[in-house]
Amino acid sequence: MNETTDTTSDGEAERSAGWSRPAAVLAVAVVLGASAALGRRNAPDDTHPRMKRWYRRLDKPGFTPPDAVFGAVWPVLETGLAAGGYRLLRHPPTPARNAAVGLWLANTVMVGGWTELFFRRRALGASAAAAGAMTLGAGALVGAAARVDRPAAVLAVPFAAWLGFATLLSERIRERNPA
Repeated sequence: MNETTDTTSDGEAERSAGWSRPAAVLAVAVVLGASAALGRRNAPDDTHPRMKRWYRRLDKPGFTPPDAVFGAVWPVLETGLAAGGYRLLRHPPTPARNAAVGLWLANTVMVGGWTELFFRRRALGASAAAAGAMTLGAGALVGAAARVDRPAAVLAVPFAAWLGFATLLSERIRERNPA
């Protein structure tokens, strides 16, 4: 972990070659904001009654969490992704850091893309495959982040675990609801 640090007047270590604090915050806000907007566009809630009806009619396995759990889990996962992405961007650019940032970006984009496949397009097979790819991508993010910033890697672990669960859930829904 090669990073140059300077101590600021308030005692915090500041990475001298990474993105500035405002630039990193802005980048994280734009990336996660775009992903959240796409996810929101495809939410099966009262603002999208046809999607909500379709989702409720699906034959889902007994281990499907209540809707409120999804609503509670995602903000926590996205907060972890935001903090981890911020930490990665603040590190000096190196091949390892750039790979971790690339995986962070890819994972963030895939979250929004999955909702498009599952809820809007109702492509259960494609969404199950995408969930599997996302799980692999999240595991790669954890590994790549660990080489740059261990706290960023730790922050991505719940995301990777949830995606593993989501992959199983997506596949079971696909199996129970043939086209």
